[in-house]
Amino acid sequence: MHAMVLAAPKTRLEWRELPDPIPGPGELRVKVLACGVCRTDLHVLDGELPEIKFPIIPGHEIVGRVDAMGVGVEGFRVGERVGIPWLGHTCGHCPYCLMERENLCDHPLFTGCTRDGGFATHVISDSRFTFPLGEANESVALAPLLCAGLIGWRSLSIAGAAQNLGLYGFGAAAHIVTQVARWEGRKVFAFTRPGDVKGQQFAIGMGASWAGGSDETPPELLDAAILYATPGELVPLALAATRKGARVVCAGIHMSDLPSFPYRLLWEERQLVSVANLTRSDGIEFLRLAEQIGIVTKTTAYPLSAANEALDDLRCGRFEGAAVLVP
Repeated sequence: MHAMVLAAPKTRLEWRELPDPIPGPGELRVKVLACGVCRTDLHVLDGELPEIKFPIIPGHEIVGRVDAMGVGVEGFRVGERVGIPWLGHTCGHCPYCLMERENLCDHPLFTGCTRDGGFATHVISDSRFTFPLGEANESVALAPLLCAGLIGWRSLSIAGAAQNLGLYGFGAAAHIVTQVARWEGRKVFAFTRPGDVKGQQFAIGMGASWAGGSDETPPELLDAAILYATPGELVPLALAATRKGARVVCAGIHMSDLPSFPYRLLWEERQLVSVANLTRSDGIEFLRLAEQIGIVTKTTAYPLSAANEALDDLRCGRFEGAAVLVP
């Protein structure tokens, strides 16, 4: 197999030829067809997440075909198209797993962070955390659904029944969530980097009712806001844009430190909450709904060998929607 490997934090990915992996009990070997490039991959590169395993093959928005199966695998067949998400394994016996909150498992493994991911021609997955995808839609278009879509869906659920929904950071997750929210009859207010006219036009094109810079005040108060962008200074801005009793959801796995802000922004029963990972039920529910809605993803494809370029372009905001690597 070939893979783009991160040998140490804050270094460039290296193209390597590696032995073909062999699936163990309960595991699948998947031939990668497409792998989305996520902002979490940047946090892995920058060493900002705890317990990253080095060297590591990043990538956790994986679409591929089952290539081989380990002992005890049921419900899959060789050649079947599947998806592999961020949450790659849970212990099944900690208090959170027993409470059916496996996204908070005490002993998890994360694809592309603590177990090798999809910036490669092949990947090993836990069959229990692998989703059948069927044959509808192109693999490149499906890849962003495996993280941007899943965490977007979980954050939207946690935001509650907000009619006026603010989305801060209009990238891969937000352009998917906007389609879900519009399908549900909500109004979306999109916030981009100040002065990002192209990004604001993209948001309007995806169905947002209004788009402006993160330093702007929306024309209506928000019932809820979801933060996909990572600067902590967006939290008080989002709180200031919400009505009484609203909820602000921090959907990123990493944010810069939150600045001090006056208590009055949180007062009147506003809530500030975070989203952590996803559950398998999130995946099953969202992937079924995505097909029903007919979600369209905006993607830019790169060859696997250009993974460093794709990550640089993501960091600098050089494309709309999501980047996807194709072996």
